[in-house]
Amino acid sequence: MYDWLDNIWTAVVAEFADVTDEQEVARILVRLTMAAVLGAVLGFEREHRGKSAGVRTHMLVSMGAALFVLAPSMAGADEQAMSRVIQGIVAGIGFLGAGTILKGNGSDPSHVKGLTTAAGLWMTAAIGTAAGMGREATALISTVLGLLVLSSMPALVERIGGPREDKMKEEKTKL
Repeated sequence: MYDWLDNIWTAVVAEFADVTDEQEVARILVRLTMAAVLGAVLGFEREHRGKSAGVRTHMLVSMGAALFVLAPSMAGADEQAMSRVIQGIVAGIGFLGAGTILKGNGSDPSHVKGLTTAAGLWMTAAIGTAAGMGREATALISTVLGLLVLSSMPALVERIGGPREDKMKEEKTKL
């Protein structure tokens, strides 16, 4: 009498068959959580500096990249298939990054904004890809190095090379 309920239940259970045991659940949680946390680290630095792509954007980019490599890997994709997936991530993030780049059109048409944000999103996607592939140490080291570049290089460049070009222009207009 309730065969149709059994059939529905069997179909639902089959839909969740990609997670076979507790180890698989742990693997998914660790990799996606690692990607989210590492993306948040870089996103926090960008948000703290008042940039347009902040914590949520970087977390989503990192987790998305991780999921794009995690799912095919769990499904048994070979190296060639994974290579194509990674190529797609790189191209897709390039498109997303292009949307963050603005070219000036006012008093200085050569001024370009958003290149560091685009590069940061690209780096975040790479970190998420590494985390999704189970390369957590590589993802962590890359995050530390990326954070070091984003946080210390502006001060170092200013100390060594003097004020940035846009600050010099600002000073000239004040005179």
